[in-house]
Amino acid sequence: MALLTSLSPDVLLERLRAALAEPRRDHPELARLARRLAAFIAAEDLPDRLDAWHALMTWLAGGRLWQDVYIDVVDVHGPATQRLAVLMDVLAGDAELAGALRAALRGLLDETDGANLFGEVGIPSDRGFLSEFGDRLTAKLLPQPRVDHDLAHLVGRSYRRRRDLDLVRALHPSTLQRLMELLFPADGPEMTRALRRAMADGFRLLLARVAGQGLSEKLRARGSAQAVADVPFARLARFGEALVADWEGGALPDAAMDAWQALSHACRAEMQVVSRRLESEGISVDIVYGLDVLERCLNRLDALVAVMVEGGAAPVLALVQQLVLAAHQSSSLRHLVRINLQRLQRRIVDRAGQTGEHYIADTPGEYRHIWTAAAGGGLLTVGTAAMKMTIAGAGLALFLEGLGSGLNYAVSFLLLQAFGLILATKQPAMTAAAFAAIIRDRQGAERLDSIVDAAARICHSQLAATIANVVVVAFGAYAFNGLWAWITGHAFLTASEARYVFKALSPVDSGTVFYAALTGVILYLAALVGGWVDNWAVYHRLPEAIAEHRLGQRVGRLRMLRLAGIVSRNMAGWATNVSLGLMLGMTPVLGRFFGLPLDVRHVTLNSGILSLAAAGMDLQWIGTGHLSLAIAGVAVMFVLNLGVSFALSLLTAIRAYELPAEDLRELRRRLWQRLRTRPQDFLMPRRLPPAP
Repeated sequence: MALLTSLSPDVLLERLRAALAEPRRDHPELARLARRLAAFIAAEDLPDRLDAWHALMTWLAGGRLWQDVYIDVVDVHGPATQRLAVLMDVLAGDAELAGALRAALRGLLDETDGANLFGEVGIPSDRGFLSEFGDRLTAKLLPQPRVDHDLAHLVGRSYRRRRDLDLVRALHPSTLQRLMELLFPADGPEMTRALRRAMADGFRLLLARVAGQGLSEKLRARGSAQAVADVPFARLARFGEALVADWEGGALPDAAMDAWQALSHACRAEMQVVSRRLESEGISVDIVYGLDVLERCLNRLDALVAVMVEGGAAPVLALVQQLVLAAHQSSSLRHLVRINLQRLQRRIVDRAGQTGEHYIADTPGEYRHIWTAAAGGGLLTVGTAAMKMTIAGAGLALFLEGLGSGLNYAVSFLLLQAFGLILATKQPAMTAAAFAAIIRDRQGAERLDSIVDAAARICHSQLAATIANVVVVAFGAYAFNGLWAWITGHAFLTASEARYVFKALSPVDSGTVFYAALTGVILYLAALVGGWVDNWAVYHRLPEAIAEHRLGQRVGRLRMLRLAGIVSRNMAGWATNVSLGLMLGMTPVLGRFFGLPLDVRHVTLNSGILSLAAAGMDLQWIGTGHLSLAIAGVAVMFVLNLGVSFALSLLTAIRAYELPAEDLRELRRRLWQRLRTRPQDFLMPRRLPPAP
């Protein structure tokens, strides 16, 4: 063995070639394998051994060696496991080399602690979502020190890239069984001693995490009412400690697996109770984070128990694959955010979807109501546009101008909500959520047809609201300007202000295209804010707190109950309208403050502003083509305001509901077919047949 550790890579390469059959022995990758094996076997200290092992794992994950299928005596190996098959053939044909590799591997395992690998990797910390996010972000931005004595650190280094996972994912139990026989032979129990000790320690760490997280106040308050000792998480921790002690002693009870599975199922049933309470009482990211921690701990414990009780290659492979995937995901910010915010997204989408149902006309009567409500919204927007131009021309300080514009928008949007009026640009975020909810709820053969019908209803409802908004705000602005001129003797906007408006709205001479798309993003964000605030109010039981407030002793309990009902029904709308108004008003100010090209282009507001500008100009100037460009700019705003907002909202809903991609592809095909065969469905609702 000592002689083998002193061999050069060139001599070791000859031994590798001798262990392989023709024509595999002449492949150039064998030289790289020889260098990595030689470095690992000859490493004199732990850091060198870890670096050499990492290099060897990188070689094994390198993918295909030959274009044909590599066949050995046990398996038919695909591209991902060809290199591992070569290594196993070499070790099977050279007992001395296999012994040297086992000795080096044993040294690595004896000098490292694997408790964190089994009990910590892939399990988020107990400090909460924000702390975990901060830790992962810091790890990405700053260099991290080596932790050579922690086996988890080595696994994390070895599986950072996606392609590093391919080898482990492609393994078959028979392949792993052969590898275990080569590296961990049954007649060498000293090879597995360190791993068994690490598994036991990791198992106990996981039991402690389950007990601590499952018995936390925030979960107990939303779980089943029972004594702490009877909570499934506490019972699982007690049974698990006895189970691992029996395993270390080599005498597991016959019914150990059945008893464990029953307790694990009870824990998951309790988590379902908490989840249902969250869906009805409001989502907390920290509680969702805690449930995710519990789910991961239980999955890891189940995999470890299967290895302890059943043994064999299949449970070991399942555990290895779980550990490797967890190590890969443990540094991913995207995975952390996606898993923990999905429930909150679903809650927001569900609330928006309930609101969006009011913006979809199913009958001619509802269609007429949309026209009427949107006309009222356009009329109210005339005053909003006039106030906007007044604030912009008042010469206020930058911050005050933005705040004044934002409050003007917010008050206007709140009045729209109070009077039940419609602003077309607020529809897409709501109707997209309702659209996704329809996709989620429909099942069976009629599902896609129902979705296409809903899309047609959304389209003609949106068109009706937009046309009514724009037409009424345009004519209303002309009427307002005429009234203003009759009272004051001059147009509402001066000639220079009107020229500025024409130039600013042009899609060619200004940033109208970008600003209109940015406005679509703002419309989407405002809908998210509304859903989040509504969830916050439900989670913190704000309506109940208002109903039970001591102020009721003075004004009466009935009045407080009515106020609580008003808050409950309107909180999401208030938050959406106020946040939308402030974002629309402050975005241009922030852009000018930071020197960034930021501005907003809202189709209804700018239709009113354009009409105010055109009403104050003479016909000769309007005929120069500037009006045509400005009208084209309004058309661009219509497409981008509504399109960007709808697309982002629908994407959020799709992610929240995890809709399959094949359904979306089939949906596009059916939508196009309906548009070709019955385009009138997208323009107006079909007339209902007369009642018999």
